[in-house]
Amino acid sequence: MTLKSPRYGAARAISKLGFGSRTQGAQWVKEGRVRVNGRVVTDPEFPTNLGRDRVTVEGLESSRPRLVIMLNKPRGLVTTTRDEQDRDTVYSCFSGADLPWLAPVGRLDKASEGLLLFSNDSAWAARVTHPSTGPDKTYHVQIDRVPDAALIAILNRGAHVDGELLGAKSVRRLRSGQKNGWLEITLDEGRNRQIRRLLSVFDVAVLRLIRVRIGELQLGPLPKGGWRVVTEQEIASLGAAARKIS
Repeated sequence: MTLKSPRYGAARAISKLGFGSRTQGAQWVKEGRVRVNGRVVTDPEFPTNLGRDRVTVEGLESSRPRLVIMLNKPRGLVTTTRDEQDRDTVYSCFSGADLPWLAPVGRLDKASEGLLLFSNDSAWAARVTHPSTGPDKTYHVQIDRVPDAALIAILNRGAHVDGELLGAKSVRRLRSGQKNGWLEITLDEGRNRQIRRLLSVFDVAVLRLIRVRIGELQLGPLPKGGWRVVTEQEIASLGAAARKIS
């Protein structure tokens, strides 16, 4: 399932965002008080995409409350609002739910599973995903071998790949079987496919990769494909202070 972000005229978008009524929005647009992505618009029907565009009204703040959802992402879904190849997306997990428009906070690749956040607050999402302000992220990773002390040591040291240092904040062994094992890997920054790329340097294949924690927020017993609203206390634990959308 691919979910398209809602498109409205600028005046209706203002109403949807909680600034005021549609009639008030049309008047503000005509007065030149409304910007879409920093550009002043004067047409109340100016096409606006709530999933991508930033709408501001001079002198006003949105009254729409922030909403954060946590999903236990199943393997095989892509983290995008619209997929050009028409593959199933994470939004299929929300089918039939009466939710406002929400955007992914960060991402998990198609083959990865676990904790994925969604929010209607783009400013909060930017803080959570930024390397300097975002919380650590912890993953449980099944690999194609029994991890020994030597492997743990070199993974903790990291490796240079194409001039880029790939590493982890910490790597430890969780458990092992006869042919494979599980690692717990914590990252304090999020680069594209960072764990898979780091392990591939040492010819280690990933069998499963599950994000289990973001900061103090744990995946817990949430079933695969299940979701729930994140509480204000949990949001605060992720380092967010504001209660309204910026």
